[in-house]
Amino acid sequence: MEFIDISVEAVTLAKQYVEEKVVGKTSYEDCLHIAMATIYKADYLASWNFKHIVNTIRIRGYNAVNLKKGYATLEIRSPRDLMKYED
Repeated sequence: MEFIDISVEAVTLAKQYVEEKVVGKTSYEDCLHIAMATIYKADYLASWNFKHIVNTIRIRGYNAVNLKKGYATLEIRSPRDLMKYED
């Protein structure tokens, strides 16, 4: 397990998501989560939050901001998408 700290860079990116109207101001904590996953280059971000995170329109918005700011896109999925089923 790895613990990461909230950085000034993550706060700045999270605020950019809000400023670009990917989501509203009340979703700042979700934006911070996404920004940290982006900055620390997570392979995937898994969430059950279908309203503000795992939502095609929102994912496109987050990734548009990421690209605009020079970051890679982030794979955002529901935990169900990442489950492995054995036969």
